[in-house]
Amino acid sequence: MSSEPTPLRVAAENMVAIPAGSIFLRDEGTKAVWKAEVAAFRLASHPVTRELYREVLGEAPESAAGPRTPVTEVSWMDAVRFCNLLSRAAGLDPCYSAGTDPDGLDVVCEPGSGGYRLPSEAEWEYACRAGTSGVRYGELDEIAWHRGNSGGEVRDVATRAPNAWGLHDMIGNVWEWCWDVYDPEVYGPYRVFRGGSWCDLPRGCRASCRRKSHPTFRVDDLGFRLARSL
Repeated sequence: MSSEPTPLRVAAENMVAIPAGSIFLRDEGTKAVWKAEVAAFRLASHPVTRELYREVLGEAPESAAGPRTPVTEVSWMDAVRFCNLLSRAAGLDPCYSAGTDPDGLDVVCEPGSGGYRLPSEAEWEYACRAGTSGVRYGELDEIAWHRGNSGGEVRDVATRAPNAWGLHDMIGNVWEWCWDVYDPEVYGPYRVFRGGSWCDLPRGCRASCRRKSHPTFRVDDLGFRLARSL
């Protein structure tokens, strides 16, 4: 029997414990600022890779990118389904119960179930900053794959320097879906994504940068990262 770790085992072992705390979030368009309390949780050290996605679902979106690159062209709804399937594969209770709304507005999350899930927007930025307060947690070229150094393509995960809490690719490489609805009164079901990508200019690669997309859209530089409640 091979002793090589499987992607499923790696997913379980690469969850980083994030301490409880609080953070102020800011929307640059409306200038709104709000404070969020963050309970202790676990966050994956890097985005979900193509090899893990394929292991759980049996297939992955077609791409010339390698197995250790972040999976992209997955919708928010795809990511929610993946989290539930991974939870079941790992013997955990799924966090999400899906309804019938095609836009996912009736998807319910029960973080206390213990399964895998998407991080909230507050959890994501709090973990990204790792106690720092600047635009980024390090020098851009050292921590991120972006338009200026990526060669125009997605790169393998965890090949740039991590933040102080051991999280790689929080800035750059691929954007990452979060749980939250962006602004339901203006954009309806659109969900938040964070972090910047391999094709973004520095302005998009900041800890505070918020973007949005419809939960059924699939984008070539948008993936996701796993979280679990304690």
